[in-house]
Amino acid sequence: MPDTSFQRARSADRKRQRADDLIEAARSLALETGVASVTLTAVADRAGVHHSAMRRYFPSHKDVLLRLATEGWTRWSEFASAALRAQAPVTAPTLAEILVSGLDADPLFCDLLANVPLHLEHEAALGHVADFKRISHAALSAMVDAIAEAAPDLDRDRALDVVTAANALAATLWQVGHPPESLARAYSDDPSIAPTWALDFTSTLTRLLTATCVGLCARQKGR
Repeated sequence: MPDTSFQRARSADRKRQRADDLIEAARSLALETGVASVTLTAVADRAGVHHSAMRRYFPSHKDVLLRLATEGWTRWSEFASAALRAQAPVTAPTLAEILVSGLDADPLFCDLLANVPLHLEHEAALGHVADFKRISHAALSAMVDAIAEAAPDLDRDRALDVVTAANALAATLWQVGHPPESLARAYSDDPSIAPTWALDFTSTLTRLLTATCVGLCARQKGR
């Protein structure tokens, strides 16, 4: 039940705190039950905010989720860039392991990756989408620079290909490996309808991304 003692935030600090409360409420809900199950009502209830009042801070729950995706890009970039600098020079397999490690440690970001282009960018407020684009592009650029500096066999264009592949692979593999509870039960009841390819997110992503990195390194060398 929503908190009936709710008072409208009037100071700038209180407004920032209220927005932060809504973001944290969405984060906890998404981690508990998945991004697809997060709704405006659930976020407002978790934060103890009237549903109508939530719209003063975010037009919809999609805007809150997009903020979480923005944070995820920054975390992944900072983790990967620091690891690459610490281990440089890196081989193709090591590069893949570093990128996957950052994703594997951030299940919420992995869940958001597919939702961003499918839903969030289409339904969030344009200003919030523009903020996401600016911050995620900066995070991507920093990670690409770090790869090009740490991996002798990859220039910046191919480093961008590596991150693009990691993004696309992780977005799909996470969703396949984490089906809705009802579908997971159906797989258990009837294995014939379950996916025929590997469902372990980390090992599958590592294997496929390693192959991508090796291939891009070989292509740059002209082999």
